[in-house]
Amino acid sequence: MQFESGPEPRIHVDSEYRIRNTGDQPLASLELRLPGRRRFRMTDSQATWDGSALVEQQVPANPRNTLLEFPQSWKVMERHTLHLSAELNKAPSGETNISFADDAFFLPSAGWAPELLPSQGLFPTGGVPPKEWRLVVRVPDGFLVHTSGRSTKTARQGRELIVTAVQHPEDRYPFVVAGRYKETALEAGTEKVFLWTRAPQESAAFHQSADALVRTVKAYDAAFGNRGHNEQSFWLVECPEPAGCFTAAASSYSAFLDAEQEAVTSELVSADTLLIELSGGAPKLAAAAPSLAASWLGYGQNPGFYEQQPPLSALPAFASALGREAIEGPSYRVEAIRRALHIIPKEGSVGKVEDPNVMRAKSFLFFFALQDRYGREAFQRAINHMLSARQGRGFNLSDLIAAFEQETHQNVAEFERIWMKRSGVPEDFRARYEVASDSIAVTSKETKP
Repeated sequence: MQFESGPEPRIHVDSEYRIRNTGDQPLASLELRLPGRRRFRMTDSQATWDGSALVEQQVPANPRNTLLEFPQSWKVMERHTLHLSAELNKAPSGETNISFADDAFFLPSAGWAPELLPSQGLFPTGGVPPKEWRLVVRVPDGFLVHTSGRSTKTARQGRELIVTAVQHPEDRYPFVVAGRYKETALEAGTEKVFLWTRAPQESAAFHQSADALVRTVKAYDAAFGNRGHNEQSFWLVECPEPAGCFTAAASSYSAFLDAEQEAVTSELVSADTLLIELSGGAPKLAAAAPSLAASWLGYGQNPGFYEQQPPLSALPAFASALGREAIEGPSYRVEAIRRALHIIPKEGSVGKVEDPNVMRAKSFLFFFALQDRYGREAFQRAINHMLSARQGRGFNLSDLIAAFEQETHQNVAEFERIWMKRSGVPEDFRARYEVASDSIAVTSKETKP
């Protein structure tokens, strides 16, 4: 792919596939999925088969798909070269998933690259990515480039920078972010953090934000373990244009994290990359804590991560609260707990189905209660054990309970039943945070990881 800057920035995408018919019958056509026309303004689409032009036909049953008919039948085990090219252009604000500016761009991890689909028939094959392939990015000289996969080569040709990154099956949907960014490198425990901003950040406020980021990363390392041997670097990149960066809606748990609901200003786009909005001034990294936490909890590894049922659905919000506590101090913990307690009635009817907002509040508080009951060290070991054991396979409530019972040798299932099956919350927990706020602050400070 090649980026051309200027008043009308555009991206030229070239995709080449050397493919073999591994099915049990000759094929007369191939179906593929091109970038969505509603989300990407695509022009000059072309397809060739061994250098000869192919006619593209829209599939009536699925307008997103395109059918390519071959001039001759594609015999079994024959190899051919399919080449696709198109221009991705800047669309009106709010109508694209590409974030374009004249000196930076972001291509998300899905939708912009053509996707081969399995062939038709009783035993369809195809559409499976190879063991590895190359992504080549050509940008104006002076750009910084970060992509999925593993960067293997950087070269300069004329006024262009050429970056080659090897992709693997887990990078099936590649992403690219690049631009004339200014880089600041930060050390945060086992992590190296690269902060990319469009303009130099020299103010004292920036250094305070950078220090807050380091504390947040260390808190996540302590609470959830290191992210893995292959993920020791992290990129925080200023979004070129927010309309194309932030697609996730605000979490239903976000009201527990902030007294005032704030717009989404950060989004995790891969396990090691977070896009943030800088509306002038230093980065507001406290607002980025929820998105950042998702990387430690298995983003891109556990497919059902965001569809968990209570109380596990509150784990990302709880993780965010730990990040905020690392930035703002132990008083934040008490404030977040009190916001959730305010939603839960002090007295309820036994057996009554509780309001969904109340159930979310109880789920959020359940993780604080686990910390209080078993101690932060045991909590960290149990969570680390669960995340490590279930990496890539997802986890559920029984996995959480089993990890805590293995670590504490106590009946954690009964503790969970008291918390989640009975109405309200245990009165000793409510009294601890609603009355003894001074002692809570001291305790939290002393046990802060």
